[in-house]
Amino acid sequence: MAPEPAQAGLGAGPGGATARRLLLIASGVLGALAFPKTDWAPLAWVWLVPALVSGATRAPRAALRDGWLAGTVFFVVLLRWLDFTFLHYSDIPWPVTWLPIVALAGYCGLYAGAVAGAIAWLRGRLGVGTALCLAPPLWVVGEWIRGHLMGGFPWGLLGYSQHAQLPVIQIAELGGVYAVSFLIVAVNAALAGLLVPGPRRAWPGVLAAAVLLAGALGFGALALAAPDASTGARSVDIAVIQPAIEQTIKWDPARHAQILDIYESLTREAAATRPAAVFWPETATTIFLREDRALLERLVRLSAEIGTPILVGSIDRRDGAEGQFLNSAFLLTGQGITAKYDKIHLVPFGEYVPLAGVLGFVRGWAEFISEFGTGDIETIFRLPAAPFGTVICYEIIFPELFRGFVVRGASFMANITNDAWFGETSGPWQHLGTLPLRAVEHRVAIARAANTGVSGFVLPSGRVGPTLPLQARGVLHRSLPLRAGSTLYTRLGDWLVYASAGLGAAAAALALFRRSSA
Repeated sequence: MAPEPAQAGLGAGPGGATARRLLLIASGVLGALAFPKTDWAPLAWVWLVPALVSGATRAPRAALRDGWLAGTVFFVVLLRWLDFTFLHYSDIPWPVTWLPIVALAGYCGLYAGAVAGAIAWLRGRLGVGTALCLAPPLWVVGEWIRGHLMGGFPWGLLGYSQHAQLPVIQIAELGGVYAVSFLIVAVNAALAGLLVPGPRRAWPGVLAAAVLLAGALGFGALALAAPDASTGARSVDIAVIQPAIEQTIKWDPARHAQILDIYESLTREAAATRPAAVFWPETATTIFLREDRALLERLVRLSAEIGTPILVGSIDRRDGAEGQFLNSAFLLTGQGITAKYDKIHLVPFGEYVPLAGVLGFVRGWAEFISEFGTGDIETIFRLPAAPFGTVICYEIIFPELFRGFVVRGASFMANITNDAWFGETSGPWQHLGTLPLRAVEHRVAIARAANTGVSGFVLPSGRVGPTLPLQARGVLHRSLPLRAGSTLYTRLGDWLVYASAGLGAAAAALALFRRSSA
């Protein structure tokens, strides 16, 4: 009987095993470099090849380990900016700061391992070509699960690596960011197929990937050429301010008056262009806005004097639940508070502690760990020019939450955030890199106000600009097109994920049937 490919391949001996591990490690590093700040986007189309080849040649457990190694390295490099946060805002000493990063990376890397292991398992029952063709649907299902399980952590979805490649990401209006991930994995799988089982047997999968890629690029070119890709029949003028308040002084009560003076000065400057609204960043006021009468009266008076509504990020307290804080956004006019949104999706180990009964002790480790309550409705703010919704900070990375605002009638969107926790690392840039996908998914413009950056605007085509640099203080103004209709993704949501799950389940059922009938 012929030996298994694993026995005859790269891992046949000790030297080959070492070379294989080094290749997997290198691939994980290269995959992370496809994301900001490096933005070497072409690497995303090849970095998964070693893990997929492992799935096509090795036993399921061995393939799972290989994929897990590549995935873990990928996330360690991608999430390296977290070391800055732990180092500057926690009591965890370096290099112990890397332990939670490696733990998180190891968890996220499991999904890459699961895909490689699943391919190996399916290969033995359905053939190597069919197994590799199932890599894209398996991958997007894994990304979706990672975005939902235990509160979800959909950071670093593969589609975000192409945030600046506008022709590629236009297919997000069809299937969301998952459609872009699907396409990337399809190309990776086709390349793996050229290596195993080889060009003569892999040509159907290669042809399918080529057709998908050509179709996606053709669709992207047509979408970008359409007039409503970056403009609309109706528009709204919005101004955002970036105060650049350092995190070390932001919460200092002695600096509140100085900080509010900065906000007021920037708001008056922004109002000179007569926008429909001025947007402030997340937690711009670090005291309870509704409970501080003097502060509220000052902001209402400011709005009345400039004749412009102001969107203010502030903390709040839930009515009838003393001590339960809320991360909120208030829309203020000269008449007072007209509407409020309470953040729905909180940051784990930032705004709440998962499994608090077991892990509650971590609250004493870092100053950024709080205990907030959650909102329960996607508030639509009403301007005379247009209705809009706002997602706060981390919420922008959750496609289904963002979609909820659009379905409820938002004509454009706001994202207010405070990325000062991450300094000048790649973190703020990776955060910004999610916005073009959200914009294309619904053909909706986004205005972003960030405390220390990056503030700016994203058009429905996914084009970003103008922006303010990190740590720069200033204002930006732009006329944004209003959403003109609903995309397929707006109407059907994560249909691609559900279809992929159905395809994966059907393949697993067929594999089990063949095994039982063998």
